[in-house]
Amino acid sequence: MRKSKFSETQIVEILRASESGVPVADLLRKHGISKATFFKWRSKYGGASVSDVKRLRELEAENAKLKRMYADLALENAAIKDVLNRKW
Repeated sequence: MRKSKFSETQIVEILRASESGVPVADLLRKHGISKATFFKWRSKYGGASVSDVKRLRELEAENAKLKRMYADLALENAAIKDVLNRKW
């Protein structure tokens, strides 16, 4: 997946500027982003503060780590069951 050239902090600031009354077309032109990108950001980060976004990123990283741990344990469990079934 391609990494955005904007950080979450910058995205929140752009969205906050649009909420303060700056026309969306001007923001898009100034920052060089498309309408689709802007509205995708608004649906994901709309109404969030910088601290909320940082916490969201931390939770996503923790969730990914836990999913990897579960997958490893499930694979190990399946392998152990397979070995035990072969012995008997």
